Amino acid sequence: QVQLVESGGGLVQPGGSLRLSCAASVKIFSINTMGWYRQAPGNQRELVARITRGLSTNYADSVQGRFTISRDNAKNMVYLQMNSLKPEDTAVYYCSADYPPAWGKGTQVTVSS
Repeated sequence: QVQLVESGGGLVQPGGSLRLSCAASVKIFSINTMGWYRQAPGNQRELVARITRGLSTNYADSVQGRFTISRDNAKNMVYLQMNSLKPEDTAVYYCSADYPPAWGKGTQVTVSS
């Protein structure tokens, strides 16, 4: 059983930045892939970014070049640095682990002027 707790969401203006944090209840060195997903009202949950133990990363086309995922296994933390935010980035952002499968409860990101 893995518990994931997100933090760092909030209201930001277009073009601004936020850093989301995900704190895991287990040593994440044992988890192959950690990721961030998001879900906007009326939409399906979509992959934003993921990172493997080997530090390989994948990003959604919509965030490529603007978002950076990272992990600190020693601190059991995963981060999502979000720059150049756009209104279409508005969503609830969820931290995830692939195995054991786990989801956080989400943190709201709102990009609006």
